[in-house]
Parts: sequence; structure tokens; C-alpha cells
Amino acid sequence: MGGWQPLPDDLPPEVRHFVTQLRLLKDRTGLSLVALGARTAYSKSSWQRYLNAVQPPPRQAVEALCRVAGEPREDAERFVVRWELAVQAWPRPAPPKGAPEPDSGADGYEDDPTLPWWDTPPEEPSRRLLRVAVGLAVALVLGVVIGAFALG
Repeated sequence: MGGWQPLPDDLPPEVRHFVTQLRLLKDRTGLSLVALGARTAYSKSSWQRYLNAVQPPPRQAVEALCRVAGEPREDAERFVVRWELAVQAWPRPAPPKGAPEPDSGADGYEDDPTLPWWDTPPEEPSRRLLRVAVGLAVALVLGVVIGAFALG
């Protein structure tokens, strides 16, 4: 792991193991952080935070890195299990004095709900068909109204 900065000494073992494995996986891709960001829809600075244990990555980022690295499904599932263990053990930043405790779920971290466009599930065909039908009906009504004014 040549160019990586040392991880903080006080990291829980689950976090240290996860980040070390994540770094190895990133190194196996041969990609720079900029290229990794372009391939995963997570920015270079986000990957820097994740790979230096400043912040836990969202689950989708871990899955995206596994996909880019060409990890078999079973290995990708193991990475997700490591992620779950690490997130549970990840040190929580103290809230500022006088600030209320954040309400962000049972483990204190929210999974990033943003998915890249290529991971977005396709729409149900019935909804797509309904949208097309409504669009055509609106176009037909507009054509009739415009035609009536043009003739009248």
C-alpha cells in the first residue's frame, strides 16, 4: 500500500481491517482516485475520506468499487459484510456543544441514497406505457385545439 498515509492509531480493529482491505481493492484496480471517482460516481475527495478512515463510505460506494475491481459476487458480499461491521464500530464525531444529537438511524450513519444512473432500477413497463399514453393524449388535444383556431 505504497502511498497511503497511516491510519489513526485509535481506530477500532473492524474499521482498520475494512479500510485496509478497501485500500488493497482500490490498488488492484490500478486507477487513480480521479479515475475511480469517474467510474463510481463518488468524487476523488470522497474516496480520499473513505480510504483514509475519515468517514465511512456509503454501501453503494463499496459495491461500486467491487464492481470496478471485477470482484466476484461472493467476494463483493464479503466486502459488504466488512462494511457493516466497520460502520457499527466507526468512531462517531462528538456533536458541537449545545447541539442536539443527530437523528440518523440506529448506527449513527446514513447510507447514501444516491445511485448512479446506471444502477437505477428500470421503471415498471405499465407506468412507462401510461406516461406515453398520457403524452399522446395531451398532444392530440393540443393538435385539435390549435387546428380549430387555425380554421376558425
